[in-house]
Amino acid sequence: MSYGTADSLRPVTLDDVRGAQKMLSGVARTTAMEGSRYLSRLIGAPVHLKCENLQRTGSFKLRGAYVRISGLLPEERAAGVVAASAGNHAQGVALASSLLGVRSTVFMPRGAPLPKISATRGYGAEVRLHGQVVDETLAAAQEHAARTGAVFIHPFDHPDVIAGQGTVGLEILEQCPEVRTIVVGIGGGGLAAGIAVAVKALRPDVRIVGVQAAGAAAYPPSLAAGYPVAVPAPATMADGIKVGRPGDVPFGIVADLVDEVCTVSEDELSTALLLCLERAKLVVEPAGASPVAALLSDPGAFEGPVVAVLSGGNVDPVLMQRVLLHGMAAQGRYLTVSVRLTDRPGALATLLGVLTVVDANVLDVSHVRTDPRLGLTEAEVELHLETKGPEHCTEVGRALHEAGYTVVG
Repeated sequence: MSYGTADSLRPVTLDDVRGAQKMLSGVARTTAMEGSRYLSRLIGAPVHLKCENLQRTGSFKLRGAYVRISGLLPEERAAGVVAASAGNHAQGVALASSLLGVRSTVFMPRGAPLPKISATRGYGAEVRLHGQVVDETLAAAQEHAARTGAVFIHPFDHPDVIAGQGTVGLEILEQCPEVRTIVVGIGGGGLAAGIAVAVKALRPDVRIVGVQAAGAAAYPPSLAAGYPVAVPAPATMADGIKVGRPGDVPFGIVADLVDEVCTVSEDELSTALLLCLERAKLVVEPAGASPVAALLSDPGAFEGPVVAVLSGGNVDPVLMQRVLLHGMAAQGRYLTVSVRLTDRPGALATLLGVLTVVDANVLDVSHVRTDPRLGLTEAEVELHLETKGPEHCTEVGRALHEAGYTVVG
């Protein structure tokens, strides 16, 4: 197994993945495989969740980073390593470097969540905040590598990284030998490529489905064109797969070995995250929930047994709060309405009485009295309600209408 930078475009083989698995013994956890009764009932076949959200550092990224850094020559290790990341890769590189006694510098965007910055520092890396988006951070890290001689550790575009991520595929075959479909999120493509190399070599009959966020879906146009195509300004809550262009190395593997790449919406991602939390009792970041989102969006499209790879669980608490509210709204469990009423004492109490009768929980109330669209004696009240689903939302709207209220939003 060669590790020099000159072979960065060499093929990745099953032997590479098996070698990576030996290298990671005692370093990366063999993560749990949990069954999901809810998803199994939904698709009509067994569904298992591969819990890389429970991996050390909270994602699969440790695997590839450790294998890549392990293979550096002594003089390369002495120069240290550098990486750019908004979170998961940063932590993987930081821990891998510490375990191997290599100095690491990690560039992160200025807006990176504080828990991820703190965790990366805690694993032993020197963190430098630069730029507002990952592309700016990446450029700074590459400039640092050119100036200092530190080895740049790419998050997905290197054979050793792909081999390390492919160990997830070997574990899936060991833990669920009867698997028929593997569903995995795709950003740059390192994890999907690694899994595909391992699984297709041993079980070519297994279908592999990649999942991208619709707002950052670079693979469908790239596969159609036959080469990596950049998507301008990718936008998604799933920062773990928010990548504007596929990596050159993983793209070739995905094009050859991954059977399908589908996309999911932001609503589907937030609903999937909520389901993982409520039904599976697992904290999963939006990118990690993308395979579950694909199962929810088209349950009849997957032959079982299915393994969905939960690739990470490093979600910022502030984002988690927003995503959960978004997921509740998508499921009809969180409703915002604006109601016009006469601005007089007791009017709000009467309105709340209507909502009490239909058992809607009022979370927040705000008044607007100065909008020029309102009459002199009118006020507009915005209500944030916790509801029980789409049917309950309809019941709330009907009750307000029957009580004579004008619902304007």
